[in-house]
Amino acid sequence: MSGRGLLMWDEAVTRYDFGPGHPMDPVRLALTMGLVRAYGLDRAVDVVAAKPAGESTLRLVHRADYVDAVRAASADPDGADASYGLGTTDDPAFAGMHEVSALIAGQSVGAAEAVWRGDATHAVNFAGGLHHAMPGAASGFCIYNDAALAVARLLELGAERVAYVDVDVHHGDGVQAAFWDDPRVLTVSLHEHPRTLFPGTGFPTETGEGPGEGSAVNLALPAGTGDAGWLRAFHAVVPELLADFRPQVLVSQHGADTHFEDPLAHLAVSLDAQRAVQVACHELAHQYAEGGRWLALGGGGYAVADVVPRSWAHLVGIAGHAEVDPDSVIPASWRDEVYARTRGVGPARMTDGRWPVTWRSWDAGYDPADRLDQAVLATRRAAFPLRGLLA
Repeated sequence: MSGRGLLMWDEAVTRYDFGPGHPMDPVRLALTMGLVRAYGLDRAVDVVAAKPAGESTLRLVHRADYVDAVRAASADPDGADASYGLGTTDDPAFAGMHEVSALIAGQSVGAAEAVWRGDATHAVNFAGGLHHAMPGAASGFCIYNDAALAVARLLELGAERVAYVDVDVHHGDGVQAAFWDDPRVLTVSLHEHPRTLFPGTGFPTETGEGPGEGSAVNLALPAGTGDAGWLRAFHAVVPELLADFRPQVLVSQHGADTHFEDPLAHLAVSLDAQRAVQVACHELAHQYAEGGRWLALGGGGYAVADVVPRSWAHLVGIAGHAEVDPDSVIPASWRDEVYARTRGVGPARMTDGRWPVTWRSWDAGYDPADRLDQAVLATRRAAFPLRGLLA
């Protein structure tokens, strides 16, 4: 298996554009790739593009009538069928929507195939991670669920155990729904509590059903959770689950919207804590996934210049075994690009000044008065016994 990382990139993914004023500004993708190049990370990984996901691939997750509806809305945005979640405030229809959505999905599917074949140990598609799309509907800025499609393709290729870990601030509801009753897929989502944030799902009691009972794990974090609590929660749940499940491939989603500057959510996580979880996922893949197979995706993130590019550039560096020093000064050429594209001033360093981030291990004890500890214990009590683990 190749030791080099793989970065999926096609400039055309920046056409995933819901229009002026929409939070999902594609400039975040262009600026991320610009920062990757500014640090020379495109020389530390193999940068490749995959073909768009075709009909048979899309139907691994999505219903045929929904794909037809997306095609129709793509050709005639004014005629979008809102019963499929298209043409709404969150998911406005736009010309070429099917084509670019299928292209993003194709990058994640192509990355999954490459990792499964052994062409690369790790692969990144930061344009992906569109985890809200349902089998029959668009949702939460997501048209096709590339994360679920990548997992489904791994299963089609013969994988028997795939772990999906989602640390976006929003619940990974679409991926959970796709594999709700499938014991071959372990879905773990850490997110802001559904009482305070879209999509209103992801309670600890959501654990899967039928043969998949115990295969869905949800950790609903209190609004305002910061670095120490977020990392404590991650390490109190994810490593033990992966050690038990022993996935053949780890797929992780790294939405950057947990950040304290993100305008759409209420957690208080720093870039440095996001990087710490990226490092942890890399280490967990090497420790528990077969051959270290790891597919890392992007996701949400709406501080499009200050946060998203730095977070995902760190992710690319980690996957390429060419980590960016958090204390490094960001090249002036990239800050010039930020100004040219946004008329704003870009950040100066690859840190929020909190590196290295520390947290208290779950083994150090449970505080019954702490809301974060209460959330962790609720998750462990709901899901762990179903997997034969101690809560």
